[in-house]
Amino acid sequence: MSTVILTATAAQLGEWIAAGSPTSVEVTQAFLDRIEQVEPTVNAFISVDAEGALAQAARIDERIAAGEQLGPLAGVPIGVKDLLCYQALPTTAASRMLENWTPPYDATIIERLLEAGLVIVGKTNLDEFAMGSTTENSAFGVTRNPWDVERVPGGSGGGSAAALAALEVPLAIGTDTGGSIRQPASFTGTVGVKPTYGGTSRYGVVAMASSLDQPGPCARTVADAALLHQVIAGHDPRDSTSVDQPVPPVVEAATSGDVKGLRVGIVRELEGEGFAPEVMERFEAAVAALREAGAEVVEVECPNFAHAVSAYYLVMPSEVSSNLSRYDAMRYGLRVGDDGENSTEQVMRMTRGAGFGPEVKRRIIIGTYALSSGYYDAYYGSAQKVRTLIQRDFEAAFADCDVLISPTVPSTAWKLGERIDDPLALYASDLCTIPSNMAGNASASFPFGQASGLPVGVQVMAPPMADDRLYRVGAALERVMPVALAPFASDPTQSTQEVQA
Repeated sequence: MSTVILTATAAQLGEWIAAGSPTSVEVTQAFLDRIEQVEPTVNAFISVDAEGALAQAARIDERIAAGEQLGPLAGVPIGVKDLLCYQALPTTAASRMLENWTPPYDATIIERLLEAGLVIVGKTNLDEFAMGSTTENSAFGVTRNPWDVERVPGGSGGGSAAALAALEVPLAIGTDTGGSIRQPASFTGTVGVKPTYGGTSRYGVVAMASSLDQPGPCARTVADAALLHQVIAGHDPRDSTSVDQPVPPVVEAATSGDVKGLRVGIVRELEGEGFAPEVMERFEAAVAALREAGAEVVEVECPNFAHAVSAYYLVMPSEVSSNLSRYDAMRYGLRVGDDGENSTEQVMRMTRGAGFGPEVKRRIIIGTYALSSGYYDAYYGSAQKVRTLIQRDFEAAFADCDVLISPTVPSTAWKLGERIDDPLALYASDLCTIPSNMAGNASASFPFGQASGLPVGVQVMAPPMADDRLYRVGAALERVMPVALAPFASDPTQSTQEVQA
């Protein structure tokens, strides 16, 4: 029975739990057993709350037995990226700076998950403070890709994506600042959605770059992602950037998958030189599938996308420099050197030196320089002007197309350690994903087969608050190329030793 549970979709699990067989407790226990079995290899979780999860599941079962009609995901387990404040577990941001810090309140998304009856089993691993493309920058160890445990799962949300691919959870929450949901989804053969900026609440999410960060759903199927999107989206008065509009009809779109007459634009600047040939082969196959399904496919030009990475790596570090200044050892988190002999400035310096990892320090330094007197207009100000040009490129493209498509990442997952000492190569891997964060529109990665045994994702981009279009296209692609399980997950009864061998 556990094999059936682990490989089922979240929608199926919700239906079974509502019918009373298996119960939420049985489902939750099956995933907790799987986590215990494979975590020594995958390391997708920073913390697991088995006791709390089973207690949540038991309460859901009691409510169902009492005749309550709950939501479609009630009783279904979920993993949450360790950037979201949750009173039941520490929120570390994968940093020594916040090791063992437990927040005094829940993020809005956590509240909505609990209200919908989802069972939070633990907090997933990430690059420290969400800064990275590999989940190798975590203070709590690297996460491995279940498709090949010697390869990266992507980042910064590699823990959420790897947990899905390894069948440790059927659903997960990620955050996306420059591709941190979509790139791991592409590398692990899962679905990852970056909603419209302001479409999901940032309240209670540890900030990296406030004008770019956006939480979103991660799943193994398009329909599951849509169901989770519906739960977490919607206006939140506690988030000043939250959009006060109805949630787009994402579930209906995922059910429909009808792309007849849909105008699909291929972005010329997001293909060609620098893209692995096998990735382009899968992308071209996806384009052909959409055309066969009745979509109208055209090419569009977005010339300023070529400058997106450069502009992003000025805007983002500048906001990082501002946001991370709050970690001063005075109020909460790590505190080093407070022995009565050191000044306040020395304690702050020692704490930041010990608490922040190399990539975080690199971005703080870049951002502080970009914001410094005499350089603000030349760097940060100019980058914001480029951002406006990128937004105008999207507006012009969406005037002629309903959605835009591209590869999600120019390559498949690379080996652990292969690029960790080459920041520029890592930054360049965000070429396709960054423009949507700079503009704030909706974007998603959907799996479309493999190249040399590794997953390839197709990125779909839609106008702001037209998130449902993502799911229409994703469902159409999924009909042609159904979900494939990672070799690691194809036999859920295998042992960790067998995986390592």
